[in-house]
Amino acid sequence: MPNKLELVPADPGKRLGAAVLDWLAPAVIFTVTLAAGFAGVTRRQSAGFIVYDTSSLVLLGGIGAGLTLAYMVVLAIIEGRSGATPGNRLMGIRSTDPDGFAPGGGAVFLRGLITGAGILLAVIAAAVLVIFQWFGAALPVLAPAVLLGTGWAVLVALSSAWDRNGKLRGWHDTAAKTLVFDVKAGRNPVTTGGIQGPYSFAPLDLPPVQQVASPLAAAAGAAAAAAGAAAVHNPNQWQPPAVSHAPAAVVAAAPHPDDDLDRTRVRGDSQAPVTVAMLRIRLDDGRDIGLDRAVLIGRNPSGHPGEESVQLIPVADPGRSISKTHLQLLAGNGGVWVTDRNSTNGSAVTTADGLRTALAPGEPTLVSPGSTVHFGDRSFYLGQA
Repeated sequence: MPNKLELVPADPGKRLGAAVLDWLAPAVIFTVTLAAGFAGVTRRQSAGFIVYDTSSLVLLGGIGAGLTLAYMVVLAIIEGRSGATPGNRLMGIRSTDPDGFAPGGGAVFLRGLITGAGILLAVIAAAVLVIFQWFGAALPVLAPAVLLGTGWAVLVALSSAWDRNGKLRGWHDTAAKTLVFDVKAGRNPVTTGGIQGPYSFAPLDLPPVQQVASPLAAAAGAAAAAAGAAAVHNPNQWQPPAVSHAPAAVVAAAPHPDDDLDRTRVRGDSQAPVTVAMLRIRLDDGRDIGLDRAVLIGRNPSGHPGEESVQLIPVADPGRSISKTHLQLLAGNGGVWVTDRNSTNGSAVTTADGLRTALAPGEPTLVSPGSTVHFGDRSFYLGQA
């Protein structure tokens, strides 16, 4: 990978450390509840048969299994949307898809399935022992199964050490098409534009608007003054007598020359054309789009009735963090009016000075050039070109 991208593959040791931190607590809880459940199994003889009471095993084992399953689902959702887990954050690493964005829930599930395949077999073995009530063989069967499953998980977590492509992928990453980067030693691609990296605009600071006199009004005023002066100095023209009691401040309002523009067009051949900087957005996937009309952004955006002329910008989102129609953009007043279309995960704006503000759903907010708009796990930069 080119050094200019500042991407650093995660060290196998950090990947193993993150996995241990993520799974230590649920593994301990499940093991303790399962062991307590097995310890609570009692047996009695009835009509020459041995009957086992497995109520404690079912209760405690079910609680442990339910907590572990809920933890797995929450962890997969978090990592799928951000590439981060509690262990990843503590170790300073992030998992991504092949383009450097959030890996998505499907890829995270496949990685976890491959890593925990040995533990899953141990759980299946425990279920078989309970169903057939082979409790006497529980310890000889489950102890080796758990050890082998744990060993397999450790081996998979360290498998990136044998990857010839710069330690980018372990066996589970190859199957799920994911990558893992060290965000403490290098750049975090998930938040900085993926593998290709961020794109820098050169924002233009437009000069402040200044009030200027209309050239038509100035010309008309000069003509009126000249006419008035000629009338005063013409001795042959009758002048109305002065009325001393009339208010001195009252003057007749002359029609403004600009009021007649609907009937007369003034050609501007002698004036140089005015260059206006077009506002543009740069999406975190590298797309550069000019804002020449209203824009709708989302996973699969569509306009309301009457919005047929808007520009639709679909954004790939494997983690499903953005809504179908997430944002509406409309250029005006030297910036862009951004409206969150009542999205599920909301939107926010980070100004050039680093101030982040959440957008109120359904309320247009004026965003100035140099700001970054965040929607779900995605973002774009507002600049001028």
